[in-house]
Parts: sequence; C-alpha cells; structure tokens
Amino acid sequence: MNASTLRSRTFLGSEPVKPYTAYRWARENYTRWGRLLDIWRFVLTWLFYLWLDQQAWSYGGQATPERKAKRRRARAIWIRETLLHLGPTFIKVGQFFSTRADLFPAEYVEELSKLQDRVPAFGYEQVAAIVQQELGKPIEQIYSYFDPTPLAAASLGQVHRAKLKTGEEVVVKVQRPGLTRLFTIDLEICRGVAEFFQYRTRWGGPGRDWIGIYEECRRTLWEEVDYLNEGRNADTFRRNFRDMPQIAVPKVYWRYTSPRLLTLEYLPGIKISDYEALSAAGLDRKILARLGAEAYLRQLLKDGFFHADPHPGNIAVKPDGTLIFYDFGMMGRIRPGIKEKLMAMLAAVVAKNADLVVASLVELGVLVPTADLAPVRRSVQYMLDHFMDKPFSSNPGEISVAAISEDLYELAYDQPFRFPATFTFVMRALTTLEGLGKGLDPEFNFLEVAKPFAEELMNGSRPETETLLAQVSRQAAEFTSSSLSLPRRLESTLRKLEQGELRLRVRSSEAERLMRRLNNTGLGTIYAVLFATFFLSATQLFLAGHATLAIVTLALAVLAALALVRVLLKANGSERLM
Repeated sequence: MNASTLRSRTFLGSEPVKPYTAYRWARENYTRWGRLLDIWRFVLTWLFYLWLDQQAWSYGGQATPERKAKRRRARAIWIRETLLHLGPTFIKVGQFFSTRADLFPAEYVEELSKLQDRVPAFGYEQVAAIVQQELGKPIEQIYSYFDPTPLAAASLGQVHRAKLKTGEEVVVKVQRPGLTRLFTIDLEICRGVAEFFQYRTRWGGPGRDWIGIYEECRRTLWEEVDYLNEGRNADTFRRNFRDMPQIAVPKVYWRYTSPRLLTLEYLPGIKISDYEALSAAGLDRKILARLGAEAYLRQLLKDGFFHADPHPGNIAVKPDGTLIFYDFGMMGRIRPGIKEKLMAMLAAVVAKNADLVVASLVELGVLVPTADLAPVRRSVQYMLDHFMDKPFSSNPGEISVAAISEDLYELAYDQPFRFPATFTFVMRALTTLEGLGKGLDPEFNFLEVAKPFAEELMNGSRPETETLLAQVSRQAAEFTSSSLSLPRRLESTLRKLEQGELRLRVRSSEAERLMRRLNNTGLGTIYAVLFATFFLSATQLFLAGHATLAIVTLALAVLAALALVRVLLKANGSERLM
C-alpha cells in the first residue's frame, strides 16, 4: 500500500480530526450508562425531528417538495455528523444503513454513503502493548523495523508499515484498543433501540423487521472486526484471481496475524484515481478502465464473491499496470441458486414484462409479497419503458448505472421492497466503477465490458445451438410447469380469501369526497365545541376574578378558533377541486 493512498482515508474532506481523548467513547472511565444516555439522546432527537418535519407550520409557510427535500438533506447531514461523533460502532452502522435504500430516503442514503472513518490515531505505546498481547512477544523481537507513525487511522484500527525479522516488508493493521468492549455495549443498546422502533413507533410492525435488520447489522459488524475473517477473505480473493496475473492481492502472514492484528504484504502502487500520476507512469488508462470493470464482473458473475467497497482508496496500480486490491473486511457473497433467478429476471426485463419482473423480485426476496402489488408493478413497467429504449452510457442525458440506481432507490423507499445489503453493495460498486472508468477513459462504456459476461451466462443457461426439438421440449416443460402450478396458485388465492387476507381495492371519487367531507365536518365540530368551551370558561374565570387563568383559557379558545377556520377553508378548497 502506498502512503498517499492510505493517508487519504484518514480524513473526511479537509475537516480536522479531534484529539483521541476528546471523544467520550475513547476514555477508559466511559461507563455503560454514559453511552446509553448519548445513544438515546441521538435517537430521541431524531424522532423529534421526524415529527417536526411532518408539521406543515414548521416550514414557515407552504411545505413544498423543494423545502421538504432541503430539510431532509439537512437532517441527513446532521445524522452523518452525529454518527461520526458517536464513534466506531455507529460509523459502521451508518455505512451499513447506507446500503438500505428501502429504509431511508435518497438524501439519507447519499449522505450516509459519504461516511468515511475520521477517527484519530492512538499512541504507539498502545500499539506495542496490543502486538505483545496478541503475539506473545515484544514488538522488537518480531519486527526489525516498525514505523511508530501510522499510515492511516480508521474507526476499527490503524495501519503501520513494518519489516519482519525475515526481511519481508509488510503493513500491520492493529485494532483499536477497547473496541470489543465498545461494540458489546453499543450493540446491546442498539438491540433496545431496534425493539423500540419495532413495537413502539409507526415505523415498525409487519412492514419493517427492525429486529431482523439489527441481527444482520450485528453479524456484519462482528465479521468486520475479526481480522482473521479479513485474512481469510483476502486469501479467497487471491485464489480466485490466481489465473489472472493482472490482479494482485496482498499476501497474509498468518504467523503474525490474530483476531486483533493483521500482517499483510506491502504492495505499493499509484492510486487508481490519480490520473495524472498514471499518465506520467506511461500507463494506458483505457486498458486500466476495462481491466477494473472486467475484474469486478468476474467477481460478481463467476466467483460469487466480490469486494463490497471498491472505492479509489482500495484500488491501486503497479508500474507494470497490475491492479492491486486492498481491504477485505467487507465482502459480498451471492448464494447458490441466486444466479438462475437473476437470469430469469434478466429475461423478463428484456421482454419488458413487469408481471414476470415482479414475480422474480418476490422469488429473490427483494419484494415483500403484499396483498396489493399493483403500484409496484406500474412503477416497474414505467422503468422498463423508460430505460430499455434509451442508449446506455454515463454521458449526461443518457442512461447510466448511477441513473438506474437512483431511480431504483426512489422506487424502493416507502414501497414493500427489502433490498438485501448484497444488492445495494453491487449497485454502489457498479456505480463507483462506472465513475472510475469514465475518469480513466472518457469513452468508457460499462455495457460494452459487461456484454461478453452476460452473453456467456445466457449461452451457458440456453445454448445458441439449441435444436428445434429442444426448443419445443423446453417450452412444453415450461407450459407443464405452469399448468401444474396453477391449482396450487388457485388454492393459495382461495385460502387467502377465506382467511380475509385477500383485499380488493376499488377507488371511487364520490366515496372519497364523501369521506373527506365527513372528516372535515367531524374536525370542525370538535374545534367548535372546544372554542365554545374555552370561551365560556374564560368568561366565568374573568367574572370570578381569576384574570391570569382567564387569559390563558382565552388563548386556548383563540387557537381552537384558528383551527376551526383552517378546517373550513380546507373543506371549501376541497369542494372546489371536485
């Protein structure tokens, strides 16, 4: 790893990092009750902001979509900054939630995806103590040289350059002291927060499994904090590319690795986004753009084991043009059987069949099979009609991976989607690689690189040499399968009808107008009664000599009157719109 690549990950923008002891969570006397107070203060403040943002009066006028979007952006920035202040656990939680576009608006997802580790380094004395504790020997007996100044400091640990007694140059990743204790406390508190959202707020219930989301997040965090797991990921990744010499992966020195310590081969390189340095080194940027895309597509479509965070800080280039991948703490896996379902969905997309796309999404577990999927089906059909007839490119005004991702996130939010983290990892990685490819080569077209891989998969599942008899046999098998499944589908529909789970949605403008009128009438009556009650009470209190109470009660009467006027104006406006 080169120093410039690693140091670039220590800061978020140009904002300075506070001293290590300035963070409450970094202090040894930081108690569980203090942590509980800090976390719940954040949660309750956020809930208050959510309630406030739903009140039209809080916008100082009309709550236009532009004002709401601006407010959501401000809240998202506040959440990102607060998570940074809360420390390692919540930096990782924020990064995890940035993959859940089905849970949060686009502004939240975008801001959380900017979360980078901006945590100060800890002292060399603590590093030496951890090395001795993990390896059983003083640091001087293991390394002939160990740089006390870290190359980079992140939320989970920091990286130092060193040299083994046997002569190999390495980088040593040392876990942050007290991290396991902090994770244990934080995740225990987060369990209570998840239960609160599940059972005590309107965001819980059948539509949102916050307990399940917490369990997935907890598992992901513990996997990333285990450096043995990261070492195994690096070995697997290197084996997958053993027949591709253009890709390099740092070797793991297992003798000097433990759950809190990871020793890797030192592989320096030029940061892949440093375009001027690449050109100065005489490297062909078009070849690098294509190689990066091919490497990731191979991970995704062939290996089923892919780098979930391929940002520019995790990819470098050797002087001979070899790509180097770093940081294997966050990896994605595609489960067996998913590839066939993805191919079925791809065929439905090509055919522009929204019904089959929705059915495939349900099979993949991306879409919750609710009683009414008509709105989702209409949205999917719109996307198919909107995207399939336009050129695929990253030029302005044309279709790109980033544009498709943005529209998918807009479609997912507040709909019965439950995007697995793997899905969002893939979309984000494709978007990042498309941006890198375009930076390396302005004429880069991701679809041209992906086409051979897709054709190979399609040919593997349905050969072009398929004979007429084979086609007839296949279509007959498909027809037989559909026919055999029809009684089961009818039985399922009848069972839902008997149990009251099947709902028929019929919209009637006359009925809706009547319901609105009844609702306005009821609210008007309530406010009128409140006004009369408060006004009469104020009169009685004034006559009895209680002037202060009379003024307070009269103020309540005025508020009730204003609410009554507002309801009457709203009802009048609704009638005019009919």
